[in-house]
Amino acid sequence: MITPAYLQKGDTVAIVSTARKNIDDNLKPSIDLLHSWGLEVVIGSTIGLDYNQLAGTDEQRAADFQQQMDNPNIKAIWCVRGGYGTVRMIDLLDFTKFKQHPKWIVGFSDVTVLHNHLNTMGFKSIHGTMPVSIATTAPESKASLKSALFGEPISYKINPFPMNRFGKATGELVGGNLSILNSLFGSKSAIDCTDKILFIEDLDEYLYHIDRMMMNLKRNGCLESIKGIIVGGMTKMKDNDIPWGKNANEIVQDITQKYNIPILYNFPAGHVHDNRALIMGNTVSLEVNENGGTVVFE
Repeated sequence: MITPAYLQKGDTVAIVSTARKNIDDNLKPSIDLLHSWGLEVVIGSTIGLDYNQLAGTDEQRAADFQQQMDNPNIKAIWCVRGGYGTVRMIDLLDFTKFKQHPKWIVGFSDVTVLHNHLNTMGFKSIHGTMPVSIATTAPESKASLKSALFGEPISYKINPFPMNRFGKATGELVGGNLSILNSLFGSKSAIDCTDKILFIEDLDEYLYHIDRMMMNLKRNGCLESIKGIIVGGMTKMKDNDIPWGKNANEIVQDITQKYNIPILYNFPAGHVHDNRALIMGNTVSLEVNENGGTVVFE
């Protein structure tokens, strides 16, 4: 996997929207944060656009992203928020110049489309907090994003969780939002799970949807070929009048019980206050035991 150049003081970061609109005056905390790291900021043309739910038309969002990708002075692109819409513009992008001069693409949730698409092309990216959340995100979340962008060592030690499955594994980290992962199966943006460490998280889904998506991972051969699983936030899950009978973590446990792989639950990433940065495409060492779990980025 190709690693984009890590940032240095004086570099410029572009803030854009690939999905839901951002029309509020809410970027000062993010701009101040980047300035405190010695970075410059460019605000993309999609910020402030209002096209129903989206930050402009598909063509407008693609044009803004393309401009930031092709601009050699932009060293990282930080997606302002998730929602929905990245998949509508992904096929409008030309990655020719990006392949020649790759840069960090940062975000999570709907930005999983970009993480997976970049993975299929052989490039790393950063699953991390986004500008819309900076004012309320945990200090550890912001610090981890800085470490990822500047190439500082990253390792996480996670407290024990009753459902953890013990073991060790080393592999390339892939994944992201479970709903997005499932929506990409069968497309050219779908990841290859073979020998990978799979990270999943989700928000605001019915529990039976989680079961259906985990079954889809299984039926696509993903669970049989991976080396381990990291389960992040399963946040604000919903149930029907007739309960499904298991929570999200129990669903994951149920469908993965036949596989002899380490599984680390309750990892601080996703739609949670403490959303630690993950370098997707990077090799990680995962160890889960009675003391909890460690995730070390090589």
